[in-house]
Amino acid sequence: MCRGAGVEHASPRGRAPAAIPAPVAIYVEQTVSTSAPSRISKPERSIVSRRWVIIVLLTLGTVIAYVDRSNLSVALAVPDFKQLFHLTDHQRGALNSAFFWAYAFLQIPAGWLVDRYGVKLPYTIAFVVWSLISAATGMAGSVPQLLALRVMLGVGQSVAIPASMRWIRFHFAEKERGLAVGLYMSGTKIGPAIAAPVAAWLIAAYGWRAMFVVLGLGCLVWLVPWLLLIRDNDRQVEQTEATRSAAPARVPFRRVMASPVIWGTVIGTFCYMYFVYFCMTWMPAYLVERRHLSLTSMGLYTFFSFSGMAAMAVLAGWVADRIIARGGNAVRVRKAFTVAGFLMASTEVIGGLSDSVGVALFFAVFSLTGLGLATANYWALTQTLIPGGAIGRIVGIQNCAANLPGIVAPVVTGWLKETTGSYDAPMQAIWFVLVFGVVAYLYLVREKYAPKEAPL
Repeated sequence: MCRGAGVEHASPRGRAPAAIPAPVAIYVEQTVSTSAPSRISKPERSIVSRRWVIIVLLTLGTVIAYVDRSNLSVALAVPDFKQLFHLTDHQRGALNSAFFWAYAFLQIPAGWLVDRYGVKLPYTIAFVVWSLISAATGMAGSVPQLLALRVMLGVGQSVAIPASMRWIRFHFAEKERGLAVGLYMSGTKIGPAIAAPVAAWLIAAYGWRAMFVVLGLGCLVWLVPWLLLIRDNDRQVEQTEATRSAAPARVPFRRVMASPVIWGTVIGTFCYMYFVYFCMTWMPAYLVERRHLSLTSMGLYTFFSFSGMAAMAVLAGWVADRIIARGGNAVRVRKAFTVAGFLMASTEVIGGLSDSVGVALFFAVFSLTGLGLATANYWALTQTLIPGGAIGRIVGIQNCAANLPGIVAPVVTGWLKETTGSYDAPMQAIWFVLVFGVVAYLYLVREKYAPKEAPL
């Protein structure tokens, strides 16, 4: 690499290598992956490897977050738990929804927080808080206590995705961002996938109270590699990126909010997550009550569904990156994957309305796996169309939209089931919502509607 690029260069024989200035080292960390393999030095390879190790660590953090938010849905499928708290279907829906009452509306403030203070400190504090609250759920003795703890859990987890997406934005280029986001977002699927069988096993072996305590406190081990590996440097990366720009620019918040792209993204994200949160909150009960599976079998099929989605998310993100690297238009490529994922997910209605258990189980796995085509690409699409230093706030807007269905889907599903006496109406609602999401992406999320940057 040339000296002007600012990377570490070979020193004269017998002398120590020149130190890499901090801002230059950050720039290398962000861009070195585009260099030819033969020109990458050992320090640069170390930086590249570190980025992917941190992606794995962020993914594990998200797995833990989703285990902690999904374990209640397994408890709600246990007859002893329902009888202890005398729960109606409406109350079950409210408990599944309570996490999102604070979580969804704190996404924009959480985005501002990480834009202002960086990733490391806010995420560390938030992780400790939500882990302790998750463990405390095992001590609950009434429905109001359960509701309060779920709301507090949502407060604790509100920082996680804005912080993680900000870190990815400032450490990965466009042509590799799909894989990075796909790996990260796979954690949102692996978490529910392992939560169901693990929580079911812990409940069967030790009871529901021990399940919450073990899962809540056990995950604190994650903090050790996090504190050792993560560097509080994303704000420096942002400053370096701005310095390298010939004409520093910004995206005014009002211009972002006036763009059809944002509203199409908000609608599409809501529709995507409506189905996901149905699967996270009501699918265990659906498989036990409607398809008469045992708790163990329910956990197994939930694992297959979310594991398939996680694998598809990584694969689709990687394939989209390769197409873009070969000259494909990033917006068209990522939007095509997103729409295809929505259409495959809409097939869940076929299984939901079938009398055959085999057909129902096939489409339960197939539909959620298919939605994985959209997972990495709909998040990366937002970063493609709306770049800039306000990424934490922009991700906060999108993640707010992603979690409003966490409030709506459990309550609407519980109300429809209680009103109609079956799961047919909730399944039909899922189909309608997903088709509406396809329309939003096709007609609103278009490159010509992207908000333009304004000179500072």
